Amino acid sequence: MCFAIVGSRKMTPYGHAVTTKLATDLTRAGVTVVSGLALGVDAAAQRAVVAAGGKTIAVLAGGLDAIHPASHAGLARQIVDLGGVLASEYTVGVPAHKSQFIARNRLVAALADAVIITEAAIKSGSLHTADFALDLGKPICAVPGPITSNTSQGTNQLLKNGAHVIACAQDVLDILGIGPLTSKQQTIFGLNPQQMKILSLMQTGVNKSEELYAKAGMNESDFAQALTMLEIHGHIRSLGSSNWQLL
Repeated sequence: MCFAIVGSRKMTPYGHAVTTKLATDLTRAGVTVVSGLALGVDAAAQRAVVAAGGKTIAVLAGGLDAIHPASHAGLARQIVDLGGVLASEYTVGVPAHKSQFIARNRLVAALADAVIITEAAIKSGSLHTADFALDLGKPICAVPGPITSNTSQGTNQLLKNGAHVIACAQDVLDILGIGPLTSKQQTIFGLNPQQMKILSLMQTGVNKSEELYAKAGMNESDFAQALTMLEIHGHIRSLGSSNWQLL
């Protein structure tokens, strides 16, 4: 499973505490966390994953050589060293730009099975991620915060509009109906139907991206997400030229 954890750049101590706790506990449950490597909640979530020895996907708003902010270059290296992924729809050499942040949020939502917003102001960019998740039919989860805090106005509004209330990692697992994950269950519960379909096809000898996509019967976004997650979890590896190998 892959969950997005996103939120305010102007994170409060409360936001940092709940973000770190959720990211750590979800990582220990075998979940992959996707976020945008941005200041505040994004980086806090991904640092927690790294500290727990887990895998995370950092979606960039520029090319793979355009880590933004530059101060997160070290975190990006740690993510890759632990088997995580830096993802971008932009070619190398394209700098991160404000106009590309919303597009980045679209990819974050597309890669996730559910989107968790831990702290967000009423105009936070992370609310765009929630909108994209809604369009994609994916669960939106939010952590309630103090009504006196500007950085909780956005999350509290999401809850008023019907988002799932999240107080702990188990709440998210329950929403998706997968229950608590033990280490022995991670391999089973870590695969969704799309990933299982691709593995089944590869077991019959189909190993080229084009043929897998044609036979999988899923949309392009779900197909790309399934391949990415299978590679991250060590089920397949790329041989180049759109060829894949079962591990």
